[in-house]
Amino acid sequence: GFLLIEADPIRFRPMMAVAMVEKFGYVGSIAVLYGRGRLVWGDFTLGAVADLVLGALFLAAFLSIRGVKPDNR
Repeated sequence: GFLLIEADPIRFRPMMAVAMVEKFGYVGSIAVLYGRGRLVWGDFTLGAVADLVLGALFLAAFLSIRGVKPDNR
């Protein structure tokens, strides 16, 4: 899905919302696992930072192409 969005971000803008839910949901999941002592600090920080950054980039892209109409191909 991520490669599909990258190929044509304007056309697949709705999929960015799904990608953000996935990224931020994963961060929430590993936060719960870390809070319950089921995940070590290094795994938590690596996963949280990577997915927070990618989620933030999806959010920035999602907002930056707001109002842009896709080409009729």
